[in-house]
Amino acid sequence: MRRSHGLLFLLLGGCGLAGSAHADSCSATLSDIAFTSVSPVPGSDYFANGSGVVTCTWTLLSPAPPFLLLFPNVVVCVNAGLGSNSTGSNPRSLGNGALRLNYNLYRDNSYAAASIWGSPALAGTPTPITVTGSAPLLTGGTVMRNFTVYGKIAAAALAGVSTVSDSDTVYSSSFTGAASISYAFYNLVQPACTTGSSATFTFQVQATVVNNCLISAGNLAFGNRSLLSSAIRTTASLSVQCTNNNAYRIALNGGTVSGNVAARRMRKTATGETISYEISAVLDGAIWGDGLSGTSMVSGTGTGSAQPITLYGRVPTQTTPSPGDYSDTVTATIVF
Repeated sequence: MRRSHGLLFLLLGGCGLAGSAHADSCSATLSDIAFTSVSPVPGSDYFANGSGVVTCTWTLLSPAPPFLLLFPNVVVCVNAGLGSNSTGSNPRSLGNGALRLNYNLYRDNSYAAASIWGSPALAGTPTPITVTGSAPLLTGGTVMRNFTVYGKIAAAALAGVSTVSDSDTVYSSSFTGAASISYAFYNLVQPACTTGSSATFTFQVQATVVNNCLISAGNLAFGNRSLLSSAIRTTASLSVQCTNNNAYRIALNGGTVSGNVAARRMRKTATGETISYEISAVLDGAIWGDGLSGTSMVSGTGTGSAQPITLYGRVPTQTTPSPGDYSDTVTATIVF
C-alpha cells in the first residue's frame, strides 16, 4: 500500500507533466467584427471589436485516491490566419469581388504593428492571443475565459475605396478554416503554443462602405465697376470630394434676393436696387441651377480625391444703378 502511494506522489510532483485525455477539451467562439457606415470621405480611422469566449472542461481524474487532477491548468492559444481576400497579414484585406479594403486585427487597443493578431504559422505576425485557466474543482469542471479582438481600418487605407452601383457596399473576409485554437492541459510548467490539441472556430469581418461627399466653394467677386455698359466676367472655384465611383449632381439655388434660378440678382441693402447676374459651368454657357426653368446641373463621378469645378459668373449689360455694394447668397447642394 505504501508502494502504491509513493507512485501517486511521483506522478503529481513531476514538473514536466503535460497532456490531455480525449475527455478533456477546449473550444472557442468569436462574434463577427463589423465596421459600419465606413465613409472614405473625408477619411478617418474606423474601429470595431469582436467578443470571444474560450471554454475548457476537465474530466481527467487520477486512477487512485484522493482523485486529484493530474493536469489542473490549461493554456489556450487563439490563432488567426489571413482570412479570405487577404494575401498577407500586415495588412489583411476585405473584399467585394475584385475590390479590396485593407484593415487589420489586433490583440489590444494599442493598434500597434507588434499587437497584430496572428499565429505561429504566420512568419510576420506570429503572436496569438493567449488565455490561461485552472480547473474550478479538484474533480474537474468547466472554466470560461473572455477575450477581445480589436479591428481597425486606417484612414490611409480608404483612399480610392469605392462603392458599387451607387449603393452601400459590403467588403468582407471569412475566417472559416483560418481561425483555430491550440491547447494543452498541464501541471506546473506551461507548454508552448505549438503543442497540444487543436480545434477550429469561425467568424466574419465586414465593413459597409457608404457614399459620401464634401463640397465647398469660394466667392464670385465681380470687383469695382463704374458702368454696366458691357458684360463683366469672373470665376470662382468649387471643390467636390466624393466616394470613388459615386455619381453626384450639384444644384445651385436662385439665391436670397430673387429666389429664381433663371434670374438671379444682387441687391444693395441701403436702397434695395438690384443687378442681374448669371452663373454657368462653362464660359457664357447655360445657367447653372437646379434643372428647372431651363437651367442645368453639373454632374460627375467621385474619385475619392477633391475635384475642382469652376464657377463662371457674368453680369450682362444693363442699366447701371447707384454706386454701392451689391451681393447675393447662393446655396450649392450636392446630391449623391
